[in-house]
Amino acid sequence: MLDHLTVVSHPLVQHKLTLMREKDTSTASFRKLLREISLLLAYEVTRELPMTTKRIDTPLEPMDAPTIDGKKLALVSILRAGNGLLDGILELIPAARVGFVGLYRDPETLQPVQYYNKLPDHLDERVSIVVDPMLATGNSSAAAVQLLKEAGAKDIRFLCLLAAPEGIKRMQEAHPDVPIVTAAVDSHLNDHGYIVPGLGDAGDRMFGTK
Repeated sequence: MLDHLTVVSHPLVQHKLTLMREKDTSTASFRKLLREISLLLAYEVTRELPMTTKRIDTPLEPMDAPTIDGKKLALVSILRAGNGLLDGILELIPAARVGFVGLYRDPETLQPVQYYNKLPDHLDERVSIVVDPMLATGNSSAAAVQLLKEAGAKDIRFLCLLAAPEGIKRMQEAHPDVPIVTAAVDSHLNDHGYIVPGLGDAGDRMFGTK
């Protein structure tokens, strides 16, 4: 079983994250780095998938070989920044089913407001991985996980690039059964709900918007 909080300390993850944090990193480079780092994070978040065996023929002889059990994984992106992580993970798990949850953070209350929700079917039979680069206040993430639970999901994992202690605490309180995998836990949130030192707004840096 995955720990409730896993910080991926692999040197490649940490090196790429440092490049992403630098304010002068271009949009193209940021997007490329996010895709690369998502592959490495996906390796960790899928570590404890259910396994079985199937009979195959190698060039030399038949064997019972390990294979992932159950229905295809569900990857659920919290729009819009989650799509940067999603693209990379789909390179690793191309057969995964994909869902989208549209949430924006009200700038006054910092509470999530839903504007879109499209999820795969049979979530009760799938491992679901929710992706969003930033776990800041944790309000949007907790709301997205709640939507999955209401749709029947039972085995949910949350994958992010950066987390703040406030967001981790919020998720632990709301969903203690959902493990979190991240590349780093930063210091705190500022008055605008941004992770510090962080890397700015992941969506803006990924899509070149301000």
